[in-house]
Amino acid sequence: MIKLKEVYKCQVCENITEVIHEGVGELFCCQKPMERMEAKKKDKGNEKHVPVIEKLPGKVCDGKDGFKVKVGEVDHPMEEDHFIEWIEINTVDGKSGKKFLTPKSDPQVIFQTRKEVKSVRAYCNIHGLWVLELK
Repeated sequence: MIKLKEVYKCQVCENITEVIHEGVGELFCCQKPMERMEAKKKDKGNEKHVPVIEKLPGKVCDGKDGFKVKVGEVDHPMEEDHFIEWIEINTVDGKSGKKFLTPKSDPQVIFQTRKEVKSVRAYCNIHGLWVLELK
């Protein structure tokens, strides 16, 4: 069964797909099954990929509650050939928000929500999918 929020990658053309409706069957691209990406939870070596989350008081985030999510304790590189493509926040009520980045962006995003955060994910174009689970 293909599950909600899973991320799949084509090993031929490197297309990436995120599941928005669960279902049976298998995802294909370039006439081959796509590979489900397993989110990594622990950094190895010098590169830092695990997302870090900080709660922002309402007065800091346009009068609303919010969270700053950055990638790595030390900022992840944001270069043309190595960068964070997107950062996503998931709340306990099943809602999510995603921000796409470019090589010239900072590897951080502010999300506005009053809901309790379940997890945050980030995708590095070289090192894949990373997650910090909170609940």
